Amino acid sequence: MDKKLGFEDFIAAVAAENQEFVRELHAKLTELGCKMEVKAAKSGFVVSYSLNRKTIANYVFRKKGMIARIYAAHVNQYIEALEDLPEELVQTVKAAPDCKRMIDPDSCNPKCLMGYDFLLKGERYRKCRSNAFMFPVCGGNNPFIGTLMLKEAEACRFC
Repeated sequence: MDKKLGFEDFIAAVAAENQEFVRELHAKLTELGCKMEVKAAKSGFVVSYSLNRKTIANYVFRKKGMIARIYAAHVNQYIEALEDLPEELVQTVKAAPDCKRMIDPDSCNPKCLMGYDFLLKGERYRKCRSNAFMFPVCGGNNPFIGTLMLKEAEACRFC
């Protein structure tokens, strides 16, 4: 029987300089009612946080390090948080692929959930939900990752 993976298995794989951030954010997310699921993956773990049966974010491991993917379904409820993003993260969002379903509904899998239509620094974006808010976990990015994850969890509490 396979051992069920938990938070301690995951945190042991997180770079030492990010462990405190991940622990603190985990505590806040679980306090808001988020459930966490840890799965083994080829390059580490995939750790998902969900609330009301909706995934709000996950951590994925890549060769270059851990990445936070935020499923910002309620981004327009906390659009002011995007205005605080540093230029590097703004460029990451801009470089993310556009949502094919928003542009041409027949060009993407019909089971794919629609992406996000939002304003960032005064420009309108229509980005794919899988890549729009995918940021490397590191000291400079962590405060922004934490803010966005918590804002999404707070918004999702009422969905």
